[in-house]
Amino acid sequence: MARYAKEHKQATRQRIIETAGHRFKQDGIDGSGVATLMADAGLTNGAFYAHFTSKDDLVANVVADQLHTQAETFSTLPPGRAGLEEFLRDYLSPQHRDNPGAGCPSAALLDEIGRCAGETKHAYTEGAQSIVDEIAGRLAPDDPQSARGKALGLFTMAVGTLQLSRALSDPKLADEVLEKGIENARAFLR
Repeated sequence: MARYAKEHKQATRQRIIETAGHRFKQDGIDGSGVATLMADAGLTNGAFYAHFTSKDDLVANVVADQLHTQAETFSTLPPGRAGLEEFLRDYLSPQHRDNPGAGCPSAALLDEIGRCAGETKHAYTEGAQSIVDEIAGRLAPDDPQSARGKALGLFTMAVGTLQLSRALSDPKLADEVLEKGIENARAFLR
């Protein structure tokens, strides 16, 4: 039996992480079994343990990957507060709200991450800190540390706004929550 090249194994691992991220955000961590996750990736259950020691290991890797990707999106935005406003308009959009599987892991998984093992919480903490650092760097490019408190407030406001909007059954009210969230974020940026 031929062994796969290291690059193939890494590409397969990344495919599992990406498809699991989508599934976790769509159906929840607890609602996503290993068999379903592997089927999503086009692999058998037996292949799982060639890449991860446990589901908890996969969850921690997914959380780290998702937040790293989200933090990287800041590099594609205009500099300063203009880029931050663009991020917030996109983050608090009906499209983001209505597509949790393709969106922010914080808004989709925060309650479950809070019940996860230490490895996942550690991965989440590092990822959340990098996003807060990105926000702070846009609020005060010369002294990001001085804007850390404001960045934390803005991050939590955005995540909470999106979560509330997703939880509402009244589409008009859900849209109003997003609109007010953007309005409050802009006031927060002044």
